[in-house]
Amino acid sequence: MYLQTFVFNPYEVNTYILSDDTGNSVIIDPACCSPAEQAVLTGYFRQNGLTATWLINTHGHFDHIIGNAFVHNTWRPKCAAHRDDLFLMENAYRQGEIFGFPVEQPAVPDVFLKGGDELRLDNQSIKILHIPGHSPGSIALYLPDEKKVFAGDVLFNGSIGRSDLPGGDFDLLISGITRHLLTLPPDTIVYPGHGPETSIGQEMLHNPFLNRH
Repeated sequence: MYLQTFVFNPYEVNTYILSDDTGNSVIIDPACCSPAEQAVLTGYFRQNGLTATWLINTHGHFDHIIGNAFVHNTWRPKCAAHRDDLFLMENAYRQGEIFGFPVEQPAVPDVFLKGGDELRLDNQSIKILHIPGHSPGSIALYLPDEKKVFAGDVLFNGSIGRSDLPGGDFDLLISGITRHLLTLPPDTIVYPGHGPETSIGQEMLHNPFLNRH
């Protein structure tokens, strides 16, 4: 399994590409919002002979879905997200307008993921963890064989996601992190939606939001 990270748009969203030896790939949170960023993404796919099999959004905030339409129109992957964030995705243009960003309306997801679902890439399991609180439909993608979890805006290096946006809930967020993430092996690497990677063990020891509970 190969992993490539790109940091896109002024909000510095981490877009992750997971790919296998056959050239199939999963794009997590395509956040490219300019022709230059789109060219970086297409260049990587072309150079590595990749096919976009899945587009998965960890949640529906505009900065994480701003590249959805481009990716969908370019590669036609299966698009997936949690149904509880559909209201955000359906209002993507309005979200972007509020923050001064033009957002092309993304396609409605082909697949609605829920907690406990499992996808596969090159015989690798990708388990879906539903962790609301940052948004109602926030999910994390856990690869147990790789000891990796893609946490979206749920858990960061030394911090947690905001809970003051529509549909946010601080107590629900803390509860979900505790039940679904802190129970993973401590050496599991956390790839957040923004900022540097961390590990479950590091956040258990040093994250001030989690050490209060």
